[in-house]
Amino acid sequence: MKPTRPLFLLALALGAGGIAYAGIDLWDSRGTPPVVPILAPIVLLCLAAIALATALSLRSRLKAQRERRPNARPVDPLVAARAVVFAKAGSLVGALVVGLYGGYALYLTGFLEVTERSAQAQRCAFAVGAGVLLVGGCLFLERILRIPEDPEDKKAGRSDA
Repeated sequence: MKPTRPLFLLALALGAGGIAYAGIDLWDSRGTPPVVPILAPIVLLCLAAIALATALSLRSRLKAQRERRPNARPVDPLVAARAVVFAKAGSLVGALVVGLYGGYALYLTGFLEVTERSAQAQRCAFAVGAGVLLVGGCLFLERILRIPEDPEDKKAGRSDA
């Protein structure tokens, strides 16, 4: 599995933002656009906290294992694999959420004088911030679980790229 590229996540967020902006504009011309759920930023913040807590826990366990401490608990490879999958999926979902709610918030900035739309724009902004935290936490977790390159592989000229 290759590491997630931040530039790809940025492109994904920008593309999703453009689609969201156009979709909300079309939806608003045909009726009332959807309401941003209050729980959206809260759920994203919880996922970001889980990613960060997992990264910090695994980082300390891997460091103790590398230093060959006598009380070091080894990291189960299946746990590490699940964490990497969570990090990869979380960063992609976070980028999509940032783009979707960012496009929606950008559209709503033209209607800030309307109280209801102003509250929607605030919820979108909080969701964008929580999505950025989710992406950051997941990229950090993915970096923690990166396997160091083997010096013997470099000498032999082998590459998994």
